[in-house]
Amino acid sequence: MPAPPEDRGLSPYTGWTRAHWEAAADRLLLGVRPFASPRRGLIGLPGPRPSWSGPRSDALEGWARTFLLAALRVAGARGADPHGHLDRYAEGLAAGTEAPGRDDAESWPLMADTRQAVVESASIALGLRLTRPWLWDRLDGRVRARVADWLLPALGPSPVDNNWWLFGLTVAGFLRDAGIGTDRAAATIDRSLDRVEDWYLGDGWYSDGDNRAFDHYNAWALHFYPVLHAHLSGDRALLDRYGPRLRAHLDDHVHLFDANGAPVPYGRSLTYRFAAAAAPWLGALTGHTPLTPGATRRLASGALRHFLDRGATDARGLLTLGWHGPYPPLVQEYSGPGSPYWASKGFLGLLLPADHPVWTDPEEPLPAERADTVRAFAPAGLLVQTTAADGLVRLHNHGSNHVGSRAGGEDDPGYARQAYSTRTGPTTGSAPADNHFALLDAEGRATTRGPAAPAGTGPGWAASLHVPRPGVRVLSATLAHGSAELRAHLVLGAPEGTPVRQTGWATTPGGPRATLHPVHGYPPEDPAAVLPAGETLQGPDARVLALHGTTRGPAALFAALVSLTAAPDPAPAPGHARVRVDGRTLHVTWRDGTTTRLDLDALL
Repeated sequence: MPAPPEDRGLSPYTGWTRAHWEAAADRLLLGVRPFASPRRGLIGLPGPRPSWSGPRSDALEGWARTFLLAALRVAGARGADPHGHLDRYAEGLAAGTEAPGRDDAESWPLMADTRQAVVESASIALGLRLTRPWLWDRLDGRVRARVADWLLPALGPSPVDNNWWLFGLTVAGFLRDAGIGTDRAAATIDRSLDRVEDWYLGDGWYSDGDNRAFDHYNAWALHFYPVLHAHLSGDRALLDRYGPRLRAHLDDHVHLFDANGAPVPYGRSLTYRFAAAAAPWLGALTGHTPLTPGATRRLASGALRHFLDRGATDARGLLTLGWHGPYPPLVQEYSGPGSPYWASKGFLGLLLPADHPVWTDPEEPLPAERADTVRAFAPAGLLVQTTAADGLVRLHNHGSNHVGSRAGGEDDPGYARQAYSTRTGPTTGSAPADNHFALLDAEGRATTRGPAAPAGTGPGWAASLHVPRPGVRVLSATLAHGSAELRAHLVLGAPEGTPVRQTGWATTPGGPRATLHPVHGYPPEDPAAVLPAGETLQGPDARVLALHGTTRGPAALFAALVSLTAAPDPAPAPGHARVRVDGRTLHVTWRDGTTTRLDLDALL
């Protein structure tokens, strides 16, 4: 299928128009057709391994997530379906629900037997809700009854106490609209929204459950489902509650996209890739967005192009388990070959009509392209740093943890690093952890970070506390300006002479340049060591810079100047700032004369 011609007048940054989005959706849908079962009830995609839920669940996942894409494609065209996508999925609905739970070529697993089916029920219900006039209303009554019977168990309490509550909400929204189990559906909607309310921390940020796990799920789940449900229901009261939260979140979220289109890779489920564009589209769809129409399309088209231009699909046109191309270390055990197709959420913009300003206004630049920015996401304990000279985005983590994080336990590379960027790392496996401060034992083994408790944010800085060993606390702070950072760590209670190590960014050949320069606590005469770090999601042959020091006294302070830049002719590391340490107070004069002061004692 040939690509439409670029339009650099309308889209000066990406060249893409609505026609490119429609063509991309069709290519992805046509690519999975050879892997459908004979009666199209399952789509069993090839892959390196099944998920922990097994091949049948994976085949349902392949069906459900591509069905959502087909639904967005056809609903956005107001029922026009030149490739016959919905006819195929109508056949699949009939086949998959004829004898659910049976071990045959077509049958869907039952939710009682396969927990993952609850997740997939949301995509199926949302797809049915979006295409109701062209699919559901035309199904044979017996098929509708079977599909409803299969969906109804999703109205029970969520088997996982996090964003999974919103799958029941989504199923309930469709069933209520269809007049099926309306009282039970209404109760599920109320119960689900009540549970998620417990995790709202303000300023557009939710915790994904009873923990401090902040990542893309804020955008593509915790905002996506409630706001879209309110919109599709025409429920003004709900939209008035959740819409402003989406607007507030997008005010932060837009800063996480590189000029090259990439979102910051942090957290889990990164193989959903351009699903990160779903929330900006949703803001335009509902009117709850701080973004102009041209900026919305520039962000979304940039994200989609970023991945499709860098090998996210293989020679068969299938989305792979990875970031650009396949990358197994990034993939969670719950992900199977069909999982990447939750990127379908990123096509939500197709619901906006072709004459909407989001498609007709000229593209506008992203924040990362307009000005240098240092911005705190206070509820999450995150600090974003962007530079217009190279369009690069860095995210400093002083408050996001994996749900299973515990002191002394194994770190998850997607949550435990102190910084992430759109063009580096993170390292995985046995490679030295990038952007990490550790105590070292006699064999040189580094402590893990474990859960980080936020210690505050302010203009240009964020801080956190963690416990690398029993009886030892580390207060860490990042001060940022332009492309430079000051990373400070106050080690409390460590034995005299304990070795420590600070690592920097994990860069790959052809990528941005990183520096790491000692300021306080590290031997000033020792240059940073270069540690080989293997492959990251950005490519092979990564390397990480490292500084080493030792503690002195019961409270030892270490500080280093760090930079990451793709701009030409960067300043040498010592020239980024002048730093004066007065006891436990940091005084920083940045290269342009701007000053920052931070009293670490005030954060304890």
